[in-house]
Amino acid sequence: MGFLGPAFWVVILLGVMILVHELGHFWAALSVGVRVETFSIGFGPRLFGFRRGETDFRISAIPFGGYVRMLGEQPGDNAAADPESFQAKARWQRAIVIIAGPLMNVLLAVGLITGLYMYGFPKEAPSGEALISSVATSSPAEAAGLKSGDRILQIGDKQQPTWQDVVTQEALNANHALPVVVKRRDQVLHVEVTPKMDQKEGVGVAGWRGDVQIAEVANGSPAKAAGLQPGDLFVDVDGQPVESVLTVQQAIFRSKGKPVELDVMRNNKRQRFTVSPVATSNPKLPWRIGIAFRAPMQMVKLPAGPALIESLRFNGQNATMIFQVLRSIVAHRVSPKTLSGPIGIAQMSSDAAKEGPSSFLGLMAIVSLNLAIFNLLPIPMLDGGTLLLLVIEMLMQREMSLQVKDTVFKLGFVFLMMLVVFVIYNDISRILTRS
Repeated sequence: MGFLGPAFWVVILLGVMILVHELGHFWAALSVGVRVETFSIGFGPRLFGFRRGETDFRISAIPFGGYVRMLGEQPGDNAAADPESFQAKARWQRAIVIIAGPLMNVLLAVGLITGLYMYGFPKEAPSGEALISSVATSSPAEAAGLKSGDRILQIGDKQQPTWQDVVTQEALNANHALPVVVKRRDQVLHVEVTPKMDQKEGVGVAGWRGDVQIAEVANGSPAKAAGLQPGDLFVDVDGQPVESVLTVQQAIFRSKGKPVELDVMRNNKRQRFTVSPVATSNPKLPWRIGIAFRAPMQMVKLPAGPALIESLRFNGQNATMIFQVLRSIVAHRVSPKTLSGPIGIAQMSSDAAKEGPSSFLGLMAIVSLNLAIFNLLPIPMLDGGTLLLLVIEMLMQREMSLQVKDTVFKLGFVFLMMLVVFVIYNDISRILTRS
């Protein structure tokens, strides 16, 4: 099942999205009077299917993709003059048919997330102020003079950022100077931080941490007795900078009941507490101090109206992030290595399926939105490229020559094939590196 598992789930994931995408083109074509000759899930030889009316509905041999073939779809087709052909329709009608596919993917994403919020779906918990708990040695943050306890007031154009805002700006701006404003005690300092490119992940890394925070302190626990409180932000454990929740857990595990020195930030002041862990009956966590860490996500269940609003917000944020990543790739602030292909999507699909239906449907919504935006990019062979040619013809008020269109689509095909090879290479390199 090592290969069959991911392959099965990616076929399900992409199959649903392709079906929805092509249904958009299909319904829009029928609505403007275009005859649809073929509706195919997959490419290549026809495996099986059925005919209804004038359309052959089929499953084809290669499952990664699909298409709707309309009468007179390509310029120069013999049937282009037929009143039911695609080319015979007004340009605005052809534009509707083209846009309908990506639009259906957007609606799928919104619909899935709305349903998940009605059932119960994780939502990002408010992270409060962006307070730096630790700074890695020889990191860009240390080079800029930042220290534990600094509160980030602004990063880039974002004022009063949450820690998630900080992480996003850091990741999208490798090798690019970011203006940062911090408050240190009573001083406001203006610095520049230049995140370095993480060669493995292809994103910017500044070397700061600030999201390891106490959510709850159990009554009668060693943490309660020592004076720890909800909201305390970890800085050091036994003199070691806290980089993640795991840093704290490992220090408590290694203590074997001996006192642990905890440095935390509280009300912009650094304080030290000594806590003696107590033994538990859990072999995975043999020692505890009685705290719960702040979870980055919280489960919410909403009625239909608020669920739709939250879904629009969720998808709007994802769409914005997609465009930010694309812009950062063009500006060489994010490595193209971050792009995933079919192998990467297959692995993500398999992992999400193991986590449960909510994770799998959530991933489907995210990939569906990505597919919609990618399809609308002005690249020949994609819906966006075809739409761009229509807009140009509208402005010119005449058809472009068949030779020009043919050349443009051939270039688009070559570009897409190169992109496919590149993302597959990325996927394989990522697997080999992590292995």
